[in-house]
Amino acid sequence: MPRPHGFAYTATANGTVHITHHQHSATTLNGPRAARFLEEVATGDPQLVMARWTGNYKHGNERTARNHPRNRR
Repeated sequence: MPRPHGFAYTATANGTVHITHHQHSATTLNGPRAARFLEEVATGDPQLVMARWTGNYKHGNERTARNHPRNRR
């Protein structure tokens, strides 16, 4: 599975976190969720963490794609 890329985040002074994907707004986090995100992004792979928090991680078609005749070996 390819690694996620293109994510960036900006934390503001009032505690809000804005996450973008390829310069398009993906989500905004406030309060305790923003604090938890900042802790997690500091300790893990930032691209994976942002992909998971925005919901752009798995789309549910992985099993279908894996079973497609073109992808069978």
